[in-house]
Amino acid sequence: MEPVHHDLAGGPAFEPMIQIDMEIKAFVSVWRHCDYVSTYMARMISQNRSDSVRHSNLFSSAFNELLEVVFRTRHADGELACRVSRHGATDRIELILPCVPEERRFYEEAVSQVAGIEARERYLNSVSGDLAPSREVVLLELAVDYNATLRLEEADGDAIKLVVDLPLEGLRN
Repeated sequence: MEPVHHDLAGGPAFEPMIQIDMEIKAFVSVWRHCDYVSTYMARMISQNRSDSVRHSNLFSSAFNELLEVVFRTRHADGELACRVSRHGATDRIELILPCVPEERRFYEEAVSQVAGIEARERYLNSVSGDLAPSREVVLLELAVDYNATLRLEEADGDAIKLVVDLPLEGLRN
């Protein structure tokens, strides 16, 4: 049996797999970048999963949703870093993105809304309307449909780090 490695906070260590960095201006210049980046990264990390096609499709869909939230950013300068790491059945997406104070408040509020037992009810209420899904609803969807956990961490400068853990290998839906 292999020993379990832990990070500095005492949690299991996630092994880095792949990272893509790009200027946020370049990323938000073309909507299709969301699909290109998510599809590429999904194919790269899904090769050794029990059902690599299923895993790639689920990961690409979830990651694309996250990138579409980032795409709507109001910050025009800085770098977007997309990192994927893994521990067991869970893939971790870390997005470090430039963030103005209003965007930071949006992410803080949205991430706080995805935690707790009310998340499913909020999500179901939000998708029952006729409006297109908001950025908040997209994050709720990840928590409810993909069993994702989301949190924010501090990053250098005017940036935030959005961390999303996706237990896709064990997902039964």
